[in-house]
Amino acid sequence: MIRKGKRGIALTAVAGASVLALGLTACGGGGGEGGNADGDRALRVWAGSQTPITANYNPFAPTVLHGALGPIYEPLFFYNKTKDSEPVGLIGDSFEYNEDGTQITVKIKPDLKWSDGEPLTAEDVVFSFMYEANNPEGNGLTSAEATDNTTVVLTYSIPQYTTEFQRMGSTYVLPAHIWSEIDDFANFTNEDPVGSGAYVVDKTTSESYTLVANENFRDADELGVKKVQYIAVDNNQTAQDLLAAGELDWAGMFIPNPDDVTGNGKIEWINTPQDPTVLYTCSNAELGCTGPQTDVAVRQALNVAIDRATIKDKAFVGLTGDISPAYTLLPRDEKWLADPANEVSPQEADAAEAGSILEAAGYTKGSSGIYEKGGVPIELNLISVDGWTDYNDAAKLIAEQAEKAGIKITPSTVQWQEFSDARQGGGFQLIVGGVIGTSVADPFQIYRDWFGGTAVGSTGPVGAEIPPTRWNFSRYDNPVVDQAVQTAIATNDEAERKALYATIQTEIVRDLPYIPLVVNATQTFYNTKDFTGWPTEEDLYAFPPSWGAIAAGYVLTQLKPAK
Repeated sequence: MIRKGKRGIALTAVAGASVLALGLTACGGGGGEGGNADGDRALRVWAGSQTPITANYNPFAPTVLHGALGPIYEPLFFYNKTKDSEPVGLIGDSFEYNEDGTQITVKIKPDLKWSDGEPLTAEDVVFSFMYEANNPEGNGLTSAEATDNTTVVLTYSIPQYTTEFQRMGSTYVLPAHIWSEIDDFANFTNEDPVGSGAYVVDKTTSESYTLVANENFRDADELGVKKVQYIAVDNNQTAQDLLAAGELDWAGMFIPNPDDVTGNGKIEWINTPQDPTVLYTCSNAELGCTGPQTDVAVRQALNVAIDRATIKDKAFVGLTGDISPAYTLLPRDEKWLADPANEVSPQEADAAEAGSILEAAGYTKGSSGIYEKGGVPIELNLISVDGWTDYNDAAKLIAEQAEKAGIKITPSTVQWQEFSDARQGGGFQLIVGGVIGTSVADPFQIYRDWFGGTAVGSTGPVGAEIPPTRWNFSRYDNPVVDQAVQTAIATNDEAERKALYATIQTEIVRDLPYIPLVVNATQTFYNTKDFTGWPTEEDLYAFPPSWGAIAAGYVLTQLKPAK
């Protein structure tokens, strides 16, 4: 599954990139040729930002800058999504469940401070877990209590065994003395953030933003990289040129021929396939979606009209993984797959089958060759982010393949902000996009966050933003799925959980609110000449791409300037 060397793949949930005349921090500094012995030069990162950068360090904002997620704000523990391993304490020191799983007692590290020097105590953790952005409707948290300065007791209405990562690994801990004054968290840009992580904001411009070491960080004396500059890049080719020129130290992006950037003797790369790439569909007319894709028959027909093998070969250089419509990452999640027939989505197009599905649903083929019902043809708009060349190529191929099956798709590219606004507000029909894979060896996280409906707080009507920390952009709202998700939260019995997942898989394989394309092989490129401590095949201690939330912050704390 992990490849490193002459050929590899790429594409990230934020694939793409491109530049401008960057005000890059100078390469100079002590330490001879590496220019880095004292850690005095910035580590230069591209993490998906395009120009112009707008200062927004609110971890709950859809347009948050990546440096906020891990480098500045942290959860209690760090979970390594690349393997089944024990979590690492960040703010937290330990946690344990009570006998029935309805209480979690958390011990945090003593003598912690916020970046502004104020004490970080259990009261901040209590505030954070009760804060609305961290505690959406359906979260099940009934109380949070600080029994002393380093102990928090979280009590839930039902057992929480299945949600360990969501509670311990993705709930951002906030300074109560700052955020207690913030009522409208959705629109708070938080330009001068106070966090617990290793870095604080030094400067933000339209072309880059710079973080510097937090002198109040718990491990400040061990921090090797003192300055990190995140740059804005607008297309793959420019980012690739920067890597090849030694002007970029860390990026997760698509490069069909990695040799083009590794020849400078500085850059190495690693491939860690994890995340699904799909067609988002705004699927639910009852929540305000409009267009032919709200008909399940159209989604089913499009699913079998897609030639995934061709897309893998032509858009993703032949090295993406096969995707399961059950969203189990195989072989890691093999035990959770209920029906072997759902192991892999169809790889070859079947236009005849697509036609049969549509005709059974009452569509007839018009004179133009496009199916229609009631005189309305199946015509769909498909967007992808401008500069994300792999996704853009995939969109064009999908349009060509769909037309052969009598479905008209018009692909177009948009800027990142327009993409973000469309999926958040539901103003789209189809999007080529990424799904955040599960952070532990269990598909529950995808089932709850991406397929959970209004009953579990994972989606809402068109025009309203998706609840923070949830991702159901399709507006899928299936009570059968919601009931199974809610029951799965409460069980520690593996057999029962498998049965519940089987129910969920049956529903989502039929309904296809996200049409599976490939498993996203993720390339990460990093400078091993000037910096050491990167995740490697031999020591894959974290998911390595620069855009990874939380993981990227943990990686930064492990890096050292090369001697």
